[in-house]
Parts: sequence; structure tokens; C-alpha cells
Amino acid sequence: MNKDQAKGRVKEVQGKAKEITGKVIGDKSMELKGKLERAGGKGQGLYGDVKANLKKSSERTTR
Repeated sequence: MNKDQAKGRVKEVQGKAKEITGKVIGDKSMELKGKLERAGGKGQGLYGDVKANLKKSSERTTR
């Protein structure tokens, strides 16, 4: 797991926690911020996945 994958997964979890907290306390702003943070984390995680796949692919072609 590379740095982007790890950071992305952490942001997803933090965003989900904010989203749930916002729903529970009725704070629509916090809920929205959580959704946005979760989406950003998902994007960063996917970017990390692509980087990892490219690295694996380049390692296979150099052998």
C-alpha cells in the first residue's frame, strides 16, 4: 500500500464519521463536509491504486 492509498482510506473513514455525526446531530453542513471529505479520500485512494498498478506493470515489463 502506497502513501496515497493509505491517506485516501483514512480520509474516507474520517469523512464517513463526520457524515454520520452530522446526521445524528442534525448538522447538514457537517454532513456535507463529511461527504465531500469521503469523496476526496476515495479519489486519492483510487489515484494511489492507479500508481500501484502502473508500478507493478512497469516491473513486469522490465523483467
